[in-house]
Amino acid sequence: MADTSTLQHIRYRIRRDTRGAAAWFRRSWQGSRRFRWIVGILGTGFLALILLWAFLAHDLPDAETLLDYEPPLPTIVRGVEGDIVHSYARERRVQLQYADFPQELIESFLAAEDKTFFTHGGVDITGTMGAVFDYATKFGSGERAVGGSTITQQVAKNILLGDEYSVTRKLKEMILARRIEGVLSKPQILELYLNEIPLGRRSFGVQAAARAYFQKDVGELDLHEMAFLAILPKAPERYGRSKNEGMAIERRNFVLDQMVANDFITAQEGAAAKAQPLGLKPARSTVPSVDAGYFLEEVRRELMGKFGETAKDGKNSVYAGGLWVRTSLDPELQEAARDALRGGILRYSAGKGWTGPIATIDVSDDTWQSQLAASPLGISYRDWRVGVVTRRDGSRATIGFSDGDTAPLTGLPDGLRAGHVIAAAPTGNSYAVRTVPEVSGGFVVEEPFTGRVLAMQGGFDHRLSDFNRATQALRQPGSTIKPFVYSTGLDHGMTPATEVPDQAYCFYQGAALGEKCFRNFGGGGGGVHTMRWGLEQSRNLMTVHIAMDAGMPNVTRTFERLGIGKYQNYPAFALGAGDTTVLRMVNAYATLANHGRINTPSLIDYVQDRRGKVIWRADKRECNGCNMAEWDGKAMPRIKPTGRQVMDPRTAYQVVHMLEGVVQRGTAVRMRSLGLPLFGKTGTTTGPTNAWFVGGSPDLIAGMYIGYDKPRNLGGWVQGGNTAGPMMIDFVKATRDRWSDEPFVAPAGVRMVRIDRRSGKRVFDAWPTDDPMASVIWEAFKPDTEPPRATRQDAVAAKRNEILEMIRRGRQANAQAAATRQRAAPQADFVEEQGGIY
Repeated sequence: MADTSTLQHIRYRIRRDTRGAAAWFRRSWQGSRRFRWIVGILGTGFLALILLWAFLAHDLPDAETLLDYEPPLPTIVRGVEGDIVHSYARERRVQLQYADFPQELIESFLAAEDKTFFTHGGVDITGTMGAVFDYATKFGSGERAVGGSTITQQVAKNILLGDEYSVTRKLKEMILARRIEGVLSKPQILELYLNEIPLGRRSFGVQAAARAYFQKDVGELDLHEMAFLAILPKAPERYGRSKNEGMAIERRNFVLDQMVANDFITAQEGAAAKAQPLGLKPARSTVPSVDAGYFLEEVRRELMGKFGETAKDGKNSVYAGGLWVRTSLDPELQEAARDALRGGILRYSAGKGWTGPIATIDVSDDTWQSQLAASPLGISYRDWRVGVVTRRDGSRATIGFSDGDTAPLTGLPDGLRAGHVIAAAPTGNSYAVRTVPEVSGGFVVEEPFTGRVLAMQGGFDHRLSDFNRATQALRQPGSTIKPFVYSTGLDHGMTPATEVPDQAYCFYQGAALGEKCFRNFGGGGGGVHTMRWGLEQSRNLMTVHIAMDAGMPNVTRTFERLGIGKYQNYPAFALGAGDTTVLRMVNAYATLANHGRINTPSLIDYVQDRRGKVIWRADKRECNGCNMAEWDGKAMPRIKPTGRQVMDPRTAYQVVHMLEGVVQRGTAVRMRSLGLPLFGKTGTTTGPTNAWFVGGSPDLIAGMYIGYDKPRNLGGWVQGGNTAGPMMIDFVKATRDRWSDEPFVAPAGVRMVRIDRRSGKRVFDAWPTDDPMASVIWEAFKPDTEPPRATRQDAVAAKRNEILEMIRRGRQANAQAAATRQRAAPQADFVEEQGGIY
């Protein structure tokens, strides 16, 4: 009852006071003109404020979007073992949580930027009035006024509004700051701020800045370094430069004094920190931890094709999505492939003289340093550096580098001029000109059972040329294509012991083209030999006979099925006249080693988004039952093999078995010294313009070529065996622990039969030995295709032919030694000069 009477009393008082105020307002309005003016002005001002607020606030971003805000983050690339090898970033960004920031670092920024952060509601009235006064005093001078923004306002500016310099933007910032304070907690606001604030050197956030300026993580920073980072939001480009060190120290010490005044640190701690130098580290560009520029660029192109480049292309874009990419890049194999290709290029180029500048820049206006620093040019070879010739005066010259250093230059070629960008190496107190080879090439390493590309080198150095010769250069493969001609023959009734004529082959191509005749390299030929011998010796005429007997349409279909290329049905393509790439050839050889199952070559294993969810993977096979909580007692789940079957597995093994003979006694005999179960084929194209080798072991397949980008003659002495072959040897020696001694395994349905290597006849009274030149060997046959037993007459004829062949070899070897003056080589190397060129 008492509560009811109290409520009635309150209502009575409100009505009475309201009627009294209304009566007073009515009397004042009617009786005073001045009162009417004052009320009109105040009302108009209040209405103007409402309209201004409505105008500024109607199109402001929703502060609640910050709850789900995802900052643009770089894409991180990992190698085959999970180690970080690179990042795709145009800005330095690292995302941390609030708990990751040291307390003293937070207090440094509060002292420098917003000491009342934890008490205001988004806008600091005192700071705002100071900013208004400063703006009024500087109005019209062109000088920018102080911002007076709180940390919350800076979050609104950096993330939602942009950096427009205007009163309107400042008002919008204040409105939005109030809204942010209603949506996010103070730690959440600080986390956004410390991760997003631009701090110079392309760094956003304190973690990225700590690495950029001090090469440390935030948890490793000293107090004076934290205070330095806290001064950067005001003017990062000014305080971050070494020439302004005095200004930076003065501002840093001011922040330390503010920390003492706010009881964040003691006076003794402040004094000790103020006594420290800045200790800034030189700015340096982010470089890959593995020298795999060609590989990483291929990965970047593939990612951009799948997910886009920037944030506008989607939430998982390369330069904003924060992707985690696991690649198949093997750093050890990559380094060995790079060095092997460079070694082959340098061996070929030795003694050929200076090939000209890498590029040319203008040195007349003394801006050469900035021009050179802005260019992508560089080199990672021994102690070589890329620089620009700043002066050439007769026999004297000076070279300058991107860091501003200069030095005398020696070993000057006649064509060297000021403005030439060149490679040079230190020698004493000067630098000597070095020649970047004009010839180039490509190198690819692949895992045959999965198609994963483990290494890729597309030239001498990707900083000098980003054209990837491993994937983009279309080259004629020469004799490296012959194994696939032979595989077609094997699929159409032939066997490794089938006798094929090594004789001229001519055919009529029509009225327009006339008759076309093929011959072996160096002429010669004649007789009939086994398919194995023809492949080991790389006989062009035998290859053409096999192609025509099996049918050129069948041969070109084999090429297309294996991804080598799509060609017309001309016999020249059976000898490697069609264009292809190193990657395609390596993948085709990997198919042979994989028993005829082809995989799509892949550089990326899988891609995760910023939260770790897998959003793409190369291996799309499912394993049903692999993740069961408990074993159900049934057989273990089996995953299907990768790829698809494009060749009879027995045929694939027969070709591999013959290509082992190429290494043991054929055109790749130099590799026999490695003592490994290797298979492969050399190749040399007309000119010669390209020198190739492709092959490997059951676990690793490698392919490489060397040639000019605009094909031209490499020199008559160049062949796949003596130019590309040594690169393969270098590669294997550098990675010897990665090569297994396990032999190639035959698939089901293959019968190993003893035959006479020369005649191809079956042998029952002798056994193969470890001697690569033994007359009796094991040969692979499909069931019911084995040759008949050799007769006594066959053995006599074979021995006679062997003796005659030895005599011919001796005569030819003496003649060639006198003509070419080549270095002494084992007799077995003679076969390198007997084919593979058309």
